[in-house]
Amino acid sequence: MPELPEVEVVRRGLDPAMSGSVIESVLVHDPRALTRHGGGPADFEAVLAGRRVLAAVRRGKFLWFPLDGTDKALVGHLGMSGQMLLRSPGAPAERHERVRLELRHPDHGELVVVFADQRTFGSLAIDELGPTVDAAPGGAGSELARVPRQVAHIARDPLDPAFRDRAFRDILGRKKSAIKRVLLDQTVVSGIGNIYADEALWAARVHPETPAHVLSTRRVNRLLAEVRSVLQKALAEGGTSFDAQYVNVNGQAGYFAHSLNAYGRTGEPCPRCGRPIVRVSFTNRSSHFCPRCQPPASLTFFHAPA
Repeated sequence: MPELPEVEVVRRGLDPAMSGSVIESVLVHDPRALTRHGGGPADFEAVLAGRRVLAAVRRGKFLWFPLDGTDKALVGHLGMSGQMLLRSPGAPAERHERVRLELRHPDHGELVVVFADQRTFGSLAIDELGPTVDAAPGGAGSELARVPRQVAHIARDPLDPAFRDRAFRDILGRKKSAIKRVLLDQTVVSGIGNIYADEALWAARVHPETPAHVLSTRRVNRLLAEVRSVLQKALAEGGTSFDAQYVNVNGQAGYFAHSLNAYGRTGEPCPRCGRPIVRVSFTNRSSHFCPRCQPPASLTFFHAPA
């Protein structure tokens, strides 16, 4: 599933094309792409047609596009395999194309945005915007302190200027769940999925099953720093692509997969100590870590002064 870097790459690619554009027409090929939308295809098309897009905004793994003259936004979630692709007018249908938006930009002229999704777990929807609980901008790409209702429960991500480290540490201090489980909880911190959780935990030398509440302030700060470092590096490298399902708006793959230290490297030597990386089951996923660099938690060790 695309994580923060992949979705932010898409947002940055869409922003110059969609911001300021008028949606001239909408074609829904597959109603399954509207599972989060309260109405059907006709309603979806009617609300969008003729509206001007104000911005491309992201929080966690959600994208949204506020609509001028309304309190609504077009909301997108890529799911497992969703893609938002920029195409020229009259471009042939994409494989797995679900929705097509035909736009007119004041500077760039006619453009097409295609929502394609092989597995149909992604979605588009029209949703109302509500005020943010902290009065800070709703997400990356906009100064508007509003967020779609269906995104309001999603926490801020560690790259968001409004993210509060102290509040995050306080939450971890009350969590007895494994730290990796907490990192994947989008109501605690957003944008981190399986890949970047494994990478950040490896970099911070924290075992994924360490109970969150036993981590000292110093180790939480180190972990947050490594999360940010991993996300920023992945963003700079265009995200992580293992197959053709994640691509940017031009259909190009990211190359952060070549920089991974733990995820997907089962049996390969740890880049730090040389011991083989191991893979263990974790809910419906897997965890990858170095048993030497990331030993199981010791309450005595982790309760040492920060």
